[in-house]
Amino acid sequence: MSSTARTALAAEWDRCRWVWNECVAKSKAVYLRNKAAGEKQTCGPAQFDKMLTEARKATPWLREGSSVPQQQIIRDFGRSRAKAYKDIRERLPMSRRAGMPKWKSKREALPSLNYTKRGFRLKDGRLHLAGGIVVTVVWSRDLPGEPSSVRVYQDSLGHWYASFVVPAEVHLLPQTGRVLGVDWGVKETATTTSDAHDLPHAGHGQKARAKLTRYDRMMARRRPKKGKPGSKGYREARKLRAKAHKKVARQREDTGRKWAKKVVRDHDAVAVEDFRPKFLAQTTLARKATDAAIGATKTALLEMGRKHGRDIRLVHPAHTTMDCAHCDARAKHRLPLGERTYTCTACGAVSPRDKNSARVMLVRAGLNPAGADGGRPPGALLKKAA
Repeated sequence: MSSTARTALAAEWDRCRWVWNECVAKSKAVYLRNKAAGEKQTCGPAQFDKMLTEARKATPWLREGSSVPQQQIIRDFGRSRAKAYKDIRERLPMSRRAGMPKWKSKREALPSLNYTKRGFRLKDGRLHLAGGIVVTVVWSRDLPGEPSSVRVYQDSLGHWYASFVVPAEVHLLPQTGRVLGVDWGVKETATTTSDAHDLPHAGHGQKARAKLTRYDRMMARRRPKKGKPGSKGYREARKLRAKAHKKVARQREDTGRKWAKKVVRDHDAVAVEDFRPKFLAQTTLARKATDAAIGATKTALLEMGRKHGRDIRLVHPAHTTMDCAHCDARAKHRLPLGERTYTCTACGAVSPRDKNSARVMLVRAGLNPAGADGGRPPGALLKKAA
């Protein structure tokens, strides 16, 4: 990307960031005023659009930029606030609740510009954006269809990317007649009903721990005083640290996508534990759980299943470690984490704890466990007859 395009995108982001912060301020002011008056009326997209129109009339600097990304950032703000209100109404716990939109500071917020169909066009391999911005694109692959929108954003390393929205295509795979149950964990990222499809803990973050610690110390030694800009050495250390973190994130993503592709290719239906690992950040397993990247791996499996037309069923994780996959009996007490073997007191079945949980996923999802390994588990006929 040319320096002219980078400068123009940075200026466009400054305007969009100003619009976002104005939306945050107006939303807070309306909320506090209505709370004091005992009203429940909130400030919606129509009021924000009117605010943007008046601001563009009164501010030449804002009017220099295109109105398309400024309107779209208002839409992004509305979706973010609506999600936060929905989580509050549903009384979700704080670990699963989306936070209210916050200020975007110049030093911390990464640029992200969204352009709709009328705000961009592709010509001669270049991306022409509203406002006279022309970007030379290095294509990773050909677009499968006509894009309806594009989001131009910058990552923590300063690299710019363009993400196009195109119609989703389903690439169907041949039927295999097999099903799979997936149980998430920390010792092993994914334990399944098939030994060949278990995903061991890769430990990418642990392997890079020494390098990350070194860059953390470099930043700590060169950290500027409050209110003063960082030195060149501090900026270099921060870039090295961001580069190391980006490498680890890409390794985790690559491992998760390869495993998901293998699972989807070999099975028609997959029962997945609907596990939300965010609460693990508050436990002693936080570092290892983060390194396991359960959330990213689960997302990769869901996306791969949608892409290839497979049946992916989410199973609620409650009591999956206490139920017996053979007779459906439930243990009278919770099993400690140190106990890795599940022994059913009703039917006497003995199996590894995570393997039993993976088979429970199949039973709860309504899938026939016989399709996992070709053999019907003991007690399945009795359970069906009952």
